[in-house]
Order: sequence, then C-alpha cells, then structure tokens
Amino acid sequence: MTLSPRQENAKNNGKIYTSRLQKGGAVLDDMRFLVRSWNDEAPWDEQRQRMILENVLGKKTRSRALDVYQDLFLPRFLKGNPESAWKIVRLLEDRNLPVEILRPVYYWITARSEPLLYDFVLDEIVPRSKGHDISVRMDETIGWIRRKLSEVGRFWSDAVILRVAQGLLAALRDFGLLEGSSKKRIAPVYLPVEAFSYIAFLLYDLGSSGESLIVHPDWRLFLMSPPVVERLFLDAHQNKLLTYQAAGKIHRIEFYANNLEEMANVISGRTVKNP
Repeated sequence: MTLSPRQENAKNNGKIYTSRLQKGGAVLDDMRFLVRSWNDEAPWDEQRQRMILENVLGKKTRSRALDVYQDLFLPRFLKGNPESAWKIVRLLEDRNLPVEILRPVYYWITARSEPLLYDFVLDEIVPRSKGHDISVRMDETIGWIRRKLSEVGRFWSDAVILRVAQGLLAALRDFGLLEGSSKKRIAPVYLPVEAFSYIAFLLYDLGSSGESLIVHPDWRLFLMSPPVVERLFLDAHQNKLLTYQAAGKIHRIEFYANNLEEMANVISGRTVKNP
C-alpha cells in the first residue's frame, strides 16, 4: 500500500523524513508569491480556499495548487522550523531586496523544515565538496535515501524514492548548491553578507550566541567551515551590519537590531542603531 506524502515518514534522531519533496523542490516563485500574499488577518483555511478557487498560482489543476499549499508552503512556511517562517522572508520581500539576498534565506527555511534535504547536504554534499569528485549522481542519491530509510525500518516504493531524489536534487540546484541539468555537480556557493547577517540574527534569536553561533551546524548548509564563518562575521562587521570581536575562543557578536524587523531594516540599509 502506497501512503500519501503526509503519511509516509521516518523518524531519525527526533526528525521526521517525509516524501514531500516529490511534490516539488524549491518552487521558489510559488513560495515567494504565497509569502507576499499571506497575512495574519484571515484564517489559514480561508486563504487556502481563495488560493485554490481563484487559482492565484496559475496551476493547471486545483489538485496541483492544493499540493503546493499542503505539501510545500504549509510545512515550510507556516508549520516549519521556525514556525510562521513566512514572516521572516516577508520582511525582506516588503523591502524589495534582490533575489540574490532572498534565495539563501528561503533555502535556510526550507532546509530546516525538510530534514531529508538538510541531512543530505550535511551527509553527502559537504564531504564531497572537499574532494576532487564534485559530481552528484542520481543513483548515489537514491542509495543514500534508501540507507536513511533502512536505518529506521521504513520503506518507500522505488517510484517514490526516485521522485523524492529528483525533487531533492532539483531543490539544491534551484537554491544554488548544485549546477547542471542532467549531470549535477556542486556549485561554488556564494552567500551575500546581507543574507549571512540576517541568518546570523535568526540563529541568535533562536538561542545561539558567541562561539555557538560561529560553529552552528546550519552554516554547513552553505558549505562553510567555522573559519569561513568567522571571515564573514568580520566582513559583516566592516559593512556595519553587526559588530564582531574575537580574542582566542572568545567571540562577541552584537547586532544593530532588537527584533527581526529592525534587522531587516539594517540589511536593507534603512537604519543603523548602536548595538
């Protein structure tokens, strides 16, 4: 019996693996449209119904529009980790920041809400990026997914695993971690200092500070080691996006913002406050 993407899951260290990625990878244009049109004033069900009935995403069928909402937007930007993450990127969308700054933040939100994607990057992409062979092959991706499912005693059909693998690699291509169409390889990853500073504030807001902010595993999503993270903090300091001081293992990081809206203003160049 084949289960729906919402029913199929595997637990691993408190995480839940789902097959949602077979419904779409980054789908960045759709996610951006929904983020820009979402609000706190109307109930979620009402906004979902309007999206489907009015076909605001321009999908061929209502079922496809429902898939985008139910399997992609809802778990990533409404009920993901962090919750209500649409507000995080809405602040940036409202300030008309370029997609080069927006994309890494959408990627960070997506990866944290899709454990299969997060773990694939840390398990497979990061080690491979340090070697000579930077190709990322479909058969190896399928093998990795099978191993992860086997570890927790779960089973997906071959067809589901293939579609999930395709969605996974497509997402990483669209987010800039991979390049190439049929033959994919790891791309040079560029994280703009504005996006870096914004994500750093998000991690700080979630409870990390000092050295724990430097070594946070989320930076590995961007293929960055702690020394590279330190250099970016210094770059952000020089660009007056935050303040950074280091003495040995002591790291002092302060922000020109007390909340996320103020940080969005800082990276958009609207205001700078004393930390």
